[in-house]
Amino acid sequence: MSYRSMIVPALAAIAMVSTAAAPVSAPRVGIASFEALAKPLPLPYHAGDAKAAIAAARVRAAKAHKRVLIDLGGNWCLDCRLLAGVMETPQMRPFVARHFEVVTVDVGRFDQNMDIPASYGVKGRLAGVPAVLIVDPKTNKLINAGRETALADARAMTPQAVADWLAGWVG
Repeated sequence: MSYRSMIVPALAAIAMVSTAAAPVSAPRVGIASFEALAKPLPLPYHAGDAKAAIAAARVRAAKAHKRVLIDLGGNWCLDCRLLAGVMETPQMRPFVARHFEVVTVDVGRFDQNMDIPASYGVKGRLAGVPAVLIVDPKTNKLINAGRETALADARAMTPQAVADWLAGWVG
């Protein structure tokens, strides 16, 4: 067996592993500030059976090899609406749809659906909203433990930084 016949397959295998492990980049959002988002900002949170919506999203996500993104918030929250606005940009909408099954859950004024974050091991009161839970649909385990409220001050970020944070949880 020649040196070349041993090295080429080994390099190809390394390239495949490197490619598979490479992080997914968010698309370029194309706006520099939240002021450029379409107005009015979305009002994504509505009353409903959040547990049933999450269960249905888990089934869809498992079949489609996606993750579940549970967005806990309220329509009163500017940061929540900014997150929704970024996810609705023409650049992000297909990216989010390709990688996540999104469920928005209304938490009211931290007095509704609080059993949902607790069921994923989030202890005590949420530190803020939006609280984003990234869940493996097969195991129902929280993937972004400890980082659930990273977007709670989204207005201090750029739209691209929000998009990049979301891309960081693509599986």
